[in-house]
Amino acid sequence: MTDNKMVIFTDLDGTLLDAETYSYEKASPALDLINERGIPLVLCSSKTRAEIEVWRQRLGNGHPFISENGGGIFIPTGYFPFSIDGELIGDYRCIVLGMSYAEIRNRFSLLRERLRLPVKGFGDLTVDEVVRLTGLPHGEAVLAKQRDFEEPFIFPGAPDERFLREIEGEKLRWTQGRFFHLMGDHHKGRAVNILRRLYERSGGPVLTIGIGDSLNDLPFLFAVDRPVLVKKESGRHDARINIPNLVRTEGIGPAGWNEAVLELLK
Repeated sequence: MTDNKMVIFTDLDGTLLDAETYSYEKASPALDLINERGIPLVLCSSKTRAEIEVWRQRLGNGHPFISENGGGIFIPTGYFPFSIDGELIGDYRCIVLGMSYAEIRNRFSLLRERLRLPVKGFGDLTVDEVVRLTGLPHGEAVLAKQRDFEEPFIFPGAPDERFLREIEGEKLRWTQGRFFHLMGDHHKGRAVNILRRLYERSGGPVLTIGIGDSLNDLPFLFAVDRPVLVKKESGRHDARINIPNLVRTEGIGPAGWNEAVLELLK
């Protein structure tokens, strides 16, 4: 691991990646500078492990990552100079914070039946339906359905507050990015705090930067030293996110990401 004292945690969709095209081209100058300085870039997303692995390869990223809104922390074996307590999954040690997907799906189905609502989760959708909803290529839509810890879901119309209240009544959690997500007692902030402690155990105090765009990023923006909120495709910031020391970008998505990182690295 690098001796650098800074760690950057970033959301993907709508933040580092364009919300429509999934391109990170406008963030390239900042990404090049991060790589040049050896600063760890930790991907922290609602995406599945399988999806994030694709993006790590595209970005040439060899650092730990956080999947499904904090459900799992995946640390490459040998990354830290000490052993990590966690399940060995492929080339990673995984610290599991989330409830199993099978249990989440079961809870989701029971809630839906009890309230008799036509809400649909990713487990109810075909790959082609996921493609139409997300704009992902077919192969990546397949990976988006390979879930470990949570269920993205959609309402047929306006969000039904009864369903969201029932989730909370069951001592589960929900959050919202592009979709609503049903999960157990985990969130991005908890995962970021665990990784921060591991980085500090390895090399002493670190300065953490967090970059996101939506409500599901709020917990980890609270957890970092320098929180950054990028502007959405609508040209506005998510009004539900208002925390101390928050930097709001002028640019949208990856353009705003680039703007903020270059400024913070000055």
